[in-house]
Amino acid sequence: MTTEHIQTRGEALVAAALDKDGRAARRHSDFFVFGHHIDEGIPYWERAVEAGDVWAHYTLARYRKVRGDRDAAEALYRAVAEFDAGCAYGLGVLLREDGRNHEAGEWLRHAWENGRHLEAKIDLGKLMAAEGRAPEASAFLMSDTGLGDIAVFRWSKLFDSFEEVFDRVAADLDIAEADQDGEAALAAVRGLFELDKRFADYPGLVPRADALYRRGSALSPEAGMYYAMFLTETGDEESWPEAIELLLRAREAGVAQAAALLGNKCEQRGEMAEAERAHLLAVEAGEEAPKWNLGMLCLRLGRYDEAERWFGEFGEDDKDAAQQLARIAVLREGGPRAADEPDYRQLPVLRERAEAGDVRAGYEYADMLNDWGGKNARHLITWMEPAARAGDPDAAYDVAQLCGKLRRFTDRDTWHRVAAEKGDHHSCHHMGWLSDFHHDYQESERWYARAAALGSRLDSMIAGKLMVQRQAYAEAEPYLRRAWEEGDDNDAFRTETAGYYGTALRHLGRLDEAMGLLATAAEGWRDVRSLYSTDDLDALSRMIDPAKELEALDEALDAELEEDDEEE
Repeated sequence: MTTEHIQTRGEALVAAALDKDGRAARRHSDFFVFGHHIDEGIPYWERAVEAGDVWAHYTLARYRKVRGDRDAAEALYRAVAEFDAGCAYGLGVLLREDGRNHEAGEWLRHAWENGRHLEAKIDLGKLMAAEGRAPEASAFLMSDTGLGDIAVFRWSKLFDSFEEVFDRVAADLDIAEADQDGEAALAAVRGLFELDKRFADYPGLVPRADALYRRGSALSPEAGMYYAMFLTETGDEESWPEAIELLLRAREAGVAQAAALLGNKCEQRGEMAEAERAHLLAVEAGEEAPKWNLGMLCLRLGRYDEAERWFGEFGEDDKDAAQQLARIAVLREGGPRAADEPDYRQLPVLRERAEAGDVRAGYEYADMLNDWGGKNARHLITWMEPAARAGDPDAAYDVAQLCGKLRRFTDRDTWHRVAAEKGDHHSCHHMGWLSDFHHDYQESERWYARAAALGSRLDSMIAGKLMVQRQAYAEAEPYLRRAWEEGDDNDAFRTETAGYYGTALRHLGRLDEAMGLLATAAEGWRDVRSLYSTDDLDALSRMIDPAKELEALDEALDAELEEDDEEE
């Protein structure tokens, strides 16, 4: 695509916007979107926005948001949301991602009622359900349905299933309470397990589940243990004392796992003295697994005599215990810890410094807990976020990862952007993936190239691949050469590297070098294609075909031979 052609289409877009010809403006805008010329399209969309074109507002807002300028995206959506359903929907989604749910709901409803925007209707239903109004959400989705609205049915069915679980558990608890039957109460509470994966996306379900768990725990200490687990996963810091009380009560009632579970939860929170006491209670109750936990706790904290005693409980034939005993012997002699093993003896010191306001110490403290084993993401974030806000790239990356585990995807992407801009190559890769997901391939290429410059061989291959796909073969060559020459056959992306590197070399006229690479790629390309979803038609359409590249190479070599023969 020539610069002149792009300029011609861009000026046509602006002219259509000035003429208030929305259909023509959208057609010219689509040229930039579907041709993946986002960088080139932005200045023309900016001019079209000044001329008042609605579609330019919507399109530019999308890419401002993808590229991290959410304030600009919001302003663009707001400017025309009142009379454009697409922008009303985009604004509603952005506000919902930012936690401004009330206003988000208003704009989503506006998009549905004034433009029959089906995605807006579905998102409004999901917002209602997230606020704990699942029956209302289901009824709303099923109202005013028309031909082609089939997408609402699966969401309505899902929200109905929430109510079915709650109603069934409540009815079973009614019977259990009437009979004062703890076993029946326990069986009833277990029915709530079906919702475990839903609480993150639909936090409005938590209060009703909490009330049912509380009812069950009044009759059954074991149900109380499950209630404690629920509290640690969905509650705030104020819920922790109640969770401890429930677990201790369950332990006193003879629930075998309760003390061990308390020990694990305390370890995740860095409360090692409490964890040790809980593990000892579990051992006293006849549990074997907590002996291992006690051995590891003592080992990590440098209490080698006690660690040896606990690992010795497993006998000489236990290979894992023998391995830990050997590690202790090395450490006793002043030998080094494993390169990737933190010195957990520093935990109390780091916590003290963190509580005194040292944000880096807070991050290092939480990072050690993260490595300890098991994760309480909600608790760890509170220690890590101050360092992330202060600009620490390690902290920003880890907070991003924890937000992802909590399904807080907007926060995840925000923190990955912070870490990427500070030079974290993992976050640069994530930003490349995110831009790729939104089909902003130019932005994606920049992030992958940045990750490659920070040492990632995989990202070097991906950056080179994107360059080949836009026919920038000379730019692609050094990235793909590095990925190929520094890699080996154990690389999962080895065949893909060969295909794109060979393609770049063919187009650069280096036919002899390209031949072996393309032959290798053609032989294994079916495995490469299997890595991509058959539904991702865009990715598949942009993928090279090494067999065709090899065929073109053979033709080029034949042509060279013919030229040589003619010269002779």
